[in-house]
Amino acid sequence: MANETKSSVFSPIVIIGALFFIFGFVTWLNSVLIPYLKIACELTNFESYLVAFAFYIAYFVMALPSAWVLKVTGFKKGMAVGLVVMAIGALIFIPAALTRTYSLFLLGLFIQGTGLAVLQTASNPYITILGPVESAAKRISIMGICNKVAGAIAPILLGAVTLKDADGVTQRIATMNLAEKAAELDILAHKVILPYVAIIAVLVILAVLIYFSTLPEIDTEKEDDEVALANTNKSSIMQFPHLLLGALTLFLYVGVEVMAGDTVISYGSSQGIALSEAKFFTTYTLVSMIVGYIIGILCIPKYFSQQLALKMSAILGVILSLAAIFTDGYVSVLLISLLGLANSLMWPAIWPLAIVGLGRFTKTGASLLIMGISGGALLPLLYGYLTDAVDSQQAYWIMVPCYLFILYYATYGHKVRTSA
Repeated sequence: MANETKSSVFSPIVIIGALFFIFGFVTWLNSVLIPYLKIACELTNFESYLVAFAFYIAYFVMALPSAWVLKVTGFKKGMAVGLVVMAIGALIFIPAALTRTYSLFLLGLFIQGTGLAVLQTASNPYITILGPVESAAKRISIMGICNKVAGAIAPILLGAVTLKDADGVTQRIATMNLAEKAAELDILAHKVILPYVAIIAVLVILAVLIYFSTLPEIDTEKEDDEVALANTNKSSIMQFPHLLLGALTLFLYVGVEVMAGDTVISYGSSQGIALSEAKFFTTYTLVSMIVGYIIGILCIPKYFSQQLALKMSAILGVILSLAAIFTDGYVSVLLISLLGLANSLMWPAIWPLAIVGLGRFTKTGASLLIMGISGGALLPLLYGYLTDAVDSQQAYWIMVPCYLFILYYATYGHKVRTSA
């Protein structure tokens, strides 16, 4: 019986792991797209961070519609739908590159984010519910490794194509007339087409495989007796304060995670490090996250709880943020990359703490948490504004209060309940 249970859980974990790999690959391409489109489309820092805004704001706009989609399709078919939507978003990159139209790039990113909103709304509660809640952080950590391995690879692959000789291009266009500059930038813009054609093919193939897979459906509408009794008088997710605080915590966490990964290449460049070398800093961030996930897999819940992991992660985030602000050059940039270690166990810990006890409200609660991913849209955009207004290093001050609130949720916020 134990072997059957392990087998029934193992196969879905492999399938969902493949999905998380895709999440990571597509998501962390943004770290390269920001400096790449800044050059190709001649953008300010603020404008370049609209890449992150367009991508992550889709989670806020489309999360609740995603919950409706999942109620109609179920988890498995909903995941296939999300992959097809992502493929449509990637397809828009082709005319965007051919015309070097920044607004089309942003539209493609928004549609990719929409597809991911459906996928994330389905896959995160799915992997949480698939086994004991006490070890949910361990399962999500395994998904995190799949996600971040892909995220570590993606910037290197796309950067090798799009940022090859980027420093030379920047120097050459400074001395060209308008016609020559336009021709040079058109060539640069076209470099993104082939990688995205490959991404489209992978997304479509995976959508077909998921649709016809043996992935089991989980009915979250049925509650066990204890959860049903606790939720008897509840009619809305607004009656779960630990969920609402969890969504705000997730908003802040995703904001600082995206800042650590997506701003570090540009920050390295501002510290005098060539783009040919700075393009690897996002990979360093993601490798440090993978180290954190491995720690989570080995230690949760055997040696410490999900709550303690979240507390220690938040404290480390405060320490590394302050250290990066008060140091300079390569050391400061590496400290931002090391924030990946601080951020690694936050997502795995916040999810189970926030959705515990939701029962029939799980799909809607998951969509609310997915809305929190819009922190990746707003906080990096604020960082970009502060970078133009002050400088890129001092702009990192916005991370400190974010980590302090995460520490509050880990200590007290996740325990808040209503008596009704």
